[in-house]
Amino acid sequence: MMQKLLVTGGAGFIGSNLVRMLIEQTEYTVVNLDKLTYAGNHHNVADLVDHPRYSFVQGDVADGKFIDELFAREKFDGVLHLAAETHVDRSIADSGPFIDTNIIGTHVLLEAARAHGVRRYHQVSTDEVYGDLGDTTGTYFTEATPLSPHCPYAAAKASADLLVQTWHHTYGLDTVITRCSNNYGPYQYPEKLIPFFLFRAMRSEPLPLYGDGLNIRDWLYVADHCQAILTVFERSPAGEVWNIGGNNEKTNKEVAELIVASVPGTTSEITYVTDRAAHDRRYAIDATKLRTELGWEPAHKVEDALPKTIEWYLQNPDWVALSLQQP
Repeated sequence: MMQKLLVTGGAGFIGSNLVRMLIEQTEYTVVNLDKLTYAGNHHNVADLVDHPRYSFVQGDVADGKFIDELFAREKFDGVLHLAAETHVDRSIADSGPFIDTNIIGTHVLLEAARAHGVRRYHQVSTDEVYGDLGDTTGTYFTEATPLSPHCPYAAAKASADLLVQTWHHTYGLDTVITRCSNNYGPYQYPEKLIPFFLFRAMRSEPLPLYGDGLNIRDWLYVADHCQAILTVFERSPAGEVWNIGGNNEKTNKEVAELIVASVPGTTSEITYVTDRAAHDRRYAIDATKLRTELGWEPAHKVEDALPKTIEWYLQNPDWVALSLQQP
């Protein structure tokens, strides 16, 4: 039975929610490794610092000597790799950190897992590796969809996924990969669409939409994502890839309208700005495999969970203030 897990990026948005779920719902001992860049901070996991099954280590997944020493010391049973540079606009402006963290970091972790007898390595990836569904309806990304990334962020994640699959086929490392749709929920850094619009709406500022605002994303509540990660980590056969989607397709305009309607007293209005480069039109996940083979279903619809998310931010103004101070 696995006992000690390494979660990389556990002070970030999805990582902090996953670490908290692992501590609250399982008996695992969790080591949280995070570089504490702009999107990760101690405030996301402040409530866990005194828990006997939780510890934090600050470090860089791309630092081979540091990672090898960490694995030798801690003797991890499993790795859940979430640490990544994730913002498309930042990747277009400067792709270097995305190559270092998402590709080199993944290679370093795979080699450490192989050298130190890790029993399962779980790569947390993204639907953006599949590219763009365009303006089509009724078509979805499946696990068999070819990888076709359109921006440096997605290309770096696709490269990492290919490394993971290769380490399974070449070296026999027990690996699994999950690819999720757009997440939302508590502790999300404000560069992402929902908190970005929400924080502007809280200050009655305009909500700037790229292009015509009709780009479509499948929205997945972070708690549902974390439950899916745990399900796959514990139950998947080795070498498998799993799509995780929320069955909540919304245009960016619809999301902005929901936020305006849900923030008390806001006078924000939607504005339109020049579309960004490499802006994929539609992402939509087919999670049939995960539903039928492992029994996972998303428990939240965006119409219900978005107001709950907004309420969390409204009730945590100190966290909002601290996150807005980050670079």
